[in-house]
Amino acid sequence: MYSHRLDKTSMTKQATRMRAGKKDLVDVAAISKAEVESLLASAALLKDKQRRGVPHPLLPGKTLGLLFQKPSTRTRVSFEAGMNQLGGHALVLPMADIQLSRGESVADTARVLSCYLDAIVIRTYDHSIVEEWAREATMPVINGLTDLSHPCQALSDLLTIREKKGRLKGIKIAYIGDGNNVANSLIEAAAKMGMTITLGCPVGYQPEQHVVDRARVEAAKTGAVIEIGHDPNVAVKEADVIYTDVWISMGREREHARRLKVLAPYQVNSRLLHRAKPDAIVMHCLPAHRGEEISAEVLDGPQSVIIDQAENRLHMQKAILTNLLGKRSRTRR
Repeated sequence: MYSHRLDKTSMTKQATRMRAGKKDLVDVAAISKAEVESLLASAALLKDKQRRGVPHPLLPGKTLGLLFQKPSTRTRVSFEAGMNQLGGHALVLPMADIQLSRGESVADTARVLSCYLDAIVIRTYDHSIVEEWAREATMPVINGLTDLSHPCQALSDLLTIREKKGRLKGIKIAYIGDGNNVANSLIEAAAKMGMTITLGCPVGYQPEQHVVDRARVEAAKTGAVIEIGHDPNVAVKEADVIYTDVWISMGREREHARRLKVLAPYQVNSRLLHRAKPDAIVMHCLPAHRGEEISAEVLDGPQSVIIDQAENRLHMQKAILTNLLGKRSRTRR
């Protein structure tokens, strides 16, 4: 009698073939400048359709999983809403409700969920977890945030900057405060697109050195400039964009008092804003703590574009989804 049963080696080879050629979004550094340009163009088009009320069900029948170990407002809602607007469905997977919480391996979970879902967004702490998902899953894996990077945020920020400034190349971003995951991804994005990015961060709060080193290799190709310093007044000089983020990121709550003390001189306020270009825009990925990393008068002032940033998460993530899934039929094992 003929048997369709596959041994473990055959299954591993089959999974490898299925994974070959699939696309993931793990960090900005891993995608090409041409792919970034394509995403920006797609996001702008999708935004125009949305604002004109033109339906765009580009992913009918597709299902997106959302697996979050960290709280989320913008990432969760924008991916859920975006997938619905694209004609698909988003399925939230609470960690407490799946077997990962009881010790099932990432490899087994990723392989099984690849049979059910067309893509998955992972929002977690350790960046290596997203990398493991990308290795093991046969469906596209999207990094919804890790302690190391936040690529969806940085890509949507590029869309906002281009909308407000008309270009990316040569634009100067000044990032002030804690050199966290958002800073890492902004460095990668700026390097990719030929921008200048200067960072004013306290000693011990700089972005990851390996991220900076890798970005400088890319910057040598695109003409980008990456400067890491400690003085916020120097960083914002002639800046087109001033960017900041929370001082106490998720997972850093125990460092609250120390961080407030160290980072106090790095508040983005009207005095610092006046050192940038007169038409500089102010960006913050939210949530914000008025009176800590940024003053209320600046965050809520006329140069702030924070709501535009938040909206553009929706449009960029729809572009990411259509890029990863638009021409991909579901692969099952």
